[in-house]
Amino acid sequence: MNDQTQAPAAGPAINGPVLDTLAGRLPPHVWFGVSAIFHYLGPAFAVLLFPHVGVLGMAWLRIATAALIFASLTRPWRSFTRADPATRLLLLAFGACLAVMNCSFYLALDRLPISLVAAIEFVGTIGVALVGLRSVRNLTALAVAVAGTLMLIDVRWSDDPVGLFWAFLNGALFVGYIVLGHRVARSGAGDGIAGLGAAMAVAFIVVLPIGFADALPAFFSPTLLVAAIGVGICSSVIPYICDQLAMSRLPRSSFALMLSLLPVTATLIGIVVLRQIPSLIDCLGIALVVAGVAFHKPAPSD
Repeated sequence: MNDQTQAPAAGPAINGPVLDTLAGRLPPHVWFGVSAIFHYLGPAFAVLLFPHVGVLGMAWLRIATAALIFASLTRPWRSFTRADPATRLLLLAFGACLAVMNCSFYLALDRLPISLVAAIEFVGTIGVALVGLRSVRNLTALAVAVAGTLMLIDVRWSDDPVGLFWAFLNGALFVGYIVLGHRVARSGAGDGIAGLGAAMAVAFIVVLPIGFADALPAFFSPTLLVAAIGVGICSSVIPYICDQLAMSRLPRSSFALMLSLLPVTATLIGIVVLRQIPSLIDCLGIALVVAGVAFHKPAPSD
């Protein structure tokens, strides 16, 4: 679907008037801001659970939690039965992308610093942003945001080829998440959230045989299970819903550029959760990223 497709007047709903009203009244940038906060908050806590349920076990619990919650809210089987063949194929592709992306993301985090994984993840989104630039102002905005990101995150190589493989695979799939997510947000699959629920059901089927054995210990420890469910909500429910609400009214290039805010939120989460105080260079990088995103302006036809 073309990036310039006009967005609906209001964002999608999740079978409820409250969220439907908020989706229409709040700017899409607000939804993106909430998503940006939770994008690394969930994984920061997930890393702490790796020793107890394994990397793929944690990925399984994350996707299973999201799939069950979305199933109760959106009735994914309805999206599939009502969709045309092209939309069904889109939902299947989006679900497979979500499944492999989540697994590769956690496998990369298990071997590499989160800053390096975030850097590689952001690199792929630059190409998506470039597609919809069309103005000197937006090109300048992207350059400023990229400069700030490179200052903010310590981009460095690694001697772990396996970790790098998973990180680059995650970065490539993250681009797929943006492209497919935009198409789902503006497809005929009921609404973007209903389409997301259907895709998450597909993702759960994909990972079902992969991480179930590793996830079993969580079912015998109520504390561990509650923690894993919390990670799933923070990682795959809140941010994915907010992404869909933002994607439904933001052009793909604008959404991709705003993703440069993710290293900023990662730094702030590091301060709060991990007590990692940023340096002066980090603060300057944050300022440049925020300035780049603020300076960017979608074209009138976006």
